[in-house]
Amino acid sequence: MKSLKLFITGTDTGVGKTVLSLLCMQYFYNSGFTPFYLKPVQTGCLTACDPYSDARFIYQHVPALHGQDPGNSVVYCLKNAKAPLFAAQDEGVEIDWAKIMEEIDAKSTVDSPLIIEGAGGLFVPVTEKLMLIDLIKMTGATPLIAARAGLGTINHTLLTIEALRHRDITPAGIILLDGGREATPRKMIEENSTAIEKISGIKVAGIVGRIDDFSQPHPECYAPLSAVLLNIAQSCSKG
Repeated sequence: MKSLKLFITGTDTGVGKTVLSLLCMQYFYNSGFTPFYLKPVQTGCLTACDPYSDARFIYQHVPALHGQDPGNSVVYCLKNAKAPLFAAQDEGVEIDWAKIMEEIDAKSTVDSPLIIEGAGGLFVPVTEKLMLIDLIKMTGATPLIAARAGLGTINHTLLTIEALRHRDITPAGIILLDGGREATPRKMIEENSTAIEKISGIKVAGIVGRIDDFSQPHPECYAPLSAVLLNIAQSCSKG
């Protein structure tokens, strides 16, 4: 099986990267693959098993991962909810970029696709010299953009695409997430999608609305993923 790395990046913090990562994991498991979820740097919790841990959330809602240790999916876990660089400095920790790269290489040789979730947006600093966008470039991972469905998403999404293109990185697609208590008006979502597509030339694959049961999302939640991930799954099964 050809190894493939999919990097879930956000236009900002709190846009729904972890939910999108979960849907990708479920999608690939349901399609007969053995994906692996990796969070290189988790901030805002003491351990990978804490209630606010992204890895814990993934393991809790993917049946195949029940009973396994979420710590297997986290390279660095830092207490303070800050950019990784500063969360690490608070604890006197120096993030070793080589260690992250080694983990990514090791995981991608065993399972595929490797679903890598970033922390915040592309320009979040991980070390004094390197940002998350550098991790995408250096690993050769294919980014999938998680963006808000509502107000502000045009600017944030286009800036994200521009930053990727500046480094010759092509995203697999864009998914809008609308998981707030109140749904974004349909007209606004349509306007946002149209603007993003016309200006960037990249199609918005669809919208993921509010999910009531993360262990069993409604089938329509996977619809925006199918077109983007089908091509990825097919390329993953070759070779």
